[in-house]
Amino acid sequence: MTPDTPLSKTTGPDGPTDTVPEKTTGPAESTRTTATTGPRTPLPKAAARPFRLAFPPLSGTLRPRQLAVTAGLVAAVFAALCWHVSIGEYGIPLADVARALTGSGDAGTLLVVQELRLPRAMTGLLAGIAFGMSGALLQTMTRNPLASPDMIGLTQGAGTAVVAGIVLGWDFGLGTQALGLFGALASALIVYGLAWRRGTTGYRIILVGIGVSWICLSATDYLLARGGRFQAQAALGWLVGNLNGRDWQQAEPLAYALAVLVPAALLIGRLMRTLQLGDDVAKGLGTRVQAVLLTGVGLVAFATAAAGPVAFVALAAPQIAQRLCRTAWPPPLAAGLTGAFVVLASDVLARELIPGTELPVGIITGVLGAPVLLWLLIRVNRAGSGG
Repeated sequence: MTPDTPLSKTTGPDGPTDTVPEKTTGPAESTRTTATTGPRTPLPKAAARPFRLAFPPLSGTLRPRQLAVTAGLVAAVFAALCWHVSIGEYGIPLADVARALTGSGDAGTLLVVQELRLPRAMTGLLAGIAFGMSGALLQTMTRNPLASPDMIGLTQGAGTAVVAGIVLGWDFGLGTQALGLFGALASALIVYGLAWRRGTTGYRIILVGIGVSWICLSATDYLLARGGRFQAQAALGWLVGNLNGRDWQQAEPLAYALAVLVPAALLIGRLMRTLQLGDDVAKGLGTRVQAVLLTGVGLVAFATAAAGPVAFVALAAPQIAQRLCRTAWPPPLAAGLTGAFVVLASDVLARELIPGTELPVGIITGVLGAPVLLWLLIRVNRAGSGG
């Protein structure tokens, strides 16, 4: 109370008392009070819209940006496929390639496109989808952007099995495709068994996988040193990831496998949010972490069996798709389409980079993927965490 404040007399139960009249607020103070205590401007809503369908009974969240990016990736993959099929000693215009893909056109163009060039392109496309989706599932499950089949021993196990079959003759009447599939599945089983301790965690899977990968690499190097020149050349041509000479015998089994595994991966993709909360919380909410691991292993096993261990696609494609879609986790479908585009574009560069020489596609993806790995390592180091 200031000296200039007037007093007023009021009569209460205990007699008259002095009271201070209420202070009025001026226009300036009223404006200032309204500015500080008035209603705040509402924050913009997230670009996600929930939806629910009566038939079929389906609900989810529609993200316009993710939908637009996915549509753009579909168009990019189709353009890359047509470009891949059009180049060669006998050049074909893109318009004729598009007609030949639908079954129309002259007989010569149909023969070149559908029988000679399309099997290789489809093998690369399907393998890229499998690698990308597998990397998205494994990175989400482990909550680590460095987790990929290249890092946890799956592709290395496939390589060891193939090299053992070539050098030692332990193929049991199977081809390299079956040996690669068996090796990837066997290494996944070993990693899972060693990482199991009343359950598995992403941290243990990564550590055990790195150890298994180095064991497989050492065994592969020993087998290559023991084998002859021609055996080593045949093994190295597969180990780097190669689409040369691929036909429908490699593309068809991969297509059948993806017809089962891709829908499973998309259904599992709806549970990505629970996986971000940790394995224990995800299990408590009913998420089957083992199903995520099994689906990812199946995708990379069939892709490696068909195209070889194409380097860095499973590592880089999910991270590229995540940043294009601006999501908290790698979206499986967008990651698969990104992987398909990377493999197709890299194979075109491998065929056209050196005239008269077709490089293995794994060399190009390795050159392009190494900077992505270095960027991820720097990002993780700055964040001070594993993901």
